Amino acid sequence: MPIIQITLVEGRDTARVERCIREVARVASETLDAPLASIRVMVNEVPANRFAVGTTLKSDPPTPAGGAA
Repeated sequence: MPIIQITLVEGRDTARVERCIREVARVASETLDAPLASIRVMVNEVPANRFAVGTTLKSDPPTPAGGAA
């Protein structure tokens, strides 16, 4: 039973996230040759101030082009 976890910064509309879940499940079923009913997809949405790339929080203001991050 494949279990797929997706972590996103919150803010996307519900329909888009639901479409992602369905598409990921479909592709996993096809590529793994696993029954669709056996695929589990979970989406965890986190606040922007709880998600970082390096030391830059997603909630930080954007840096000017060419500036240090």
